[in-house]
Amino acid sequence: MLDRIADKWSLLVVALLDSRKLRFMELRREIDGISQRMLTVTLRHLERDGLVRRTVHPTVPPRVDYELTPLGVTLHATVQTLVAWTDANQGQIAAARAAYDRREAQAATL
Repeated sequence: MLDRIADKWSLLVVALLDSRKLRFMELRREIDGISQRMLTVTLRHLERDGLVRRTVHPTVPPRVDYELTPLGVTLHATVQTLVAWTDANQGQIAAARAAYDRREAQAATL
């Protein structure tokens, strides 16, 4: 379960659905780099796990909305904590990565 909810696409979907319903294409526009197939798979997994509710409206063409379930809302609070931590520590993470890459490059030349 942790693998499912901790992947980057699931985290982004849960974060975007905070307190609002979104349609598939709205989610796709908001999530940079996600393919239509990956968004479909992610939404299906989140729906199966009880975190996202999918509502089909009987219109032509059909309209489908996605929203967090009460269980998904509880996950959202945890996701927001993780997002805040990432934002606060982005600079340190980038510096650590650069230092690591320099050490690896130096080791490769020895």
